[in-house]
Amino acid sequence: MTDTPPRKLRVATTSLAGCFGCHMSLLDIDERLFALLDRVEFDRSPLTDIKHCGKCDIGIIEGGVCNAENVHVLREFRANCDVLIAMGACAVNGGLPAQRNHLDIAQCLQEVYLTETSLARGMIPNDAELPLPLDKVHPLHEVVHIDYFLPGCPPSADAIWQFLTDLLDGRTPRLGHGLISYD
Repeated sequence: MTDTPPRKLRVATTSLAGCFGCHMSLLDIDERLFALLDRVEFDRSPLTDIKHCGKCDIGIIEGGVCNAENVHVLREFRANCDVLIAMGACAVNGGLPAQRNHLDIAQCLQEVYLTETSLARGMIPNDAELPLPLDKVHPLHEVVHIDYFLPGCPPSADAIWQFLTDLLDGRTPRLGHGLISYD
């Protein structure tokens, strides 16, 4: 009689409007990545460089929603992930990109491209390849259902490790004192 190893969970990650710091914290779990890889198989992530998400058990997404492409990626990601985790301040509440929310987007574009000296040569970029900016930056939960929120800017590697191992062990993720940071 052979023991079949337990099925590895499929995990995908992606980033929207943010700095990619949350992914850097994920990579900062260092050698614990090997223990994680014993239990999960990464689909879309910086570790695999896969651009489109297949069907996954867990999706981890960082960044806010600032343009039409972000909305499309987020909705597609949600549709492919059984459980979706909003990781970091930008995903949870809009973070630093949402600082522009008190500005009028048209005035902002005029200021940047028409008032200041730039390489745009006095024109606001208008190309079909550029995603249409939204008037406001939105946290993920305003666009799709989010199952878990992992706050921080960015969350520490230890917080990500604790959160993921709780989830993989079937426990509700709980971050105790010292693991949540709002820097």
